[in-house]
Amino acid sequence: MGIAHEHELHQRRRGRNIGVGLVLAAFIAIVFGMTIVKIGSGDYASTPELQSSEAANGN
Repeated sequence: MGIAHEHELHQRRRGRNIGVGLVLAAFIAIVFGMTIVKIGSGDYASTPELQSSEAANGN
């Protein structure tokens, strides 16, 4: 014997949870995509130009 009728509050809450889940998934996808692009371009690696400028500045 199951629940025959779902309360309206539960329907609204489910809709809100789905919306928050979709926004969270989109945010994760954007951050993941930006990470892949940054790693793919080689921007994360220390370049010789940066090392020589740091040595010249005494850092």
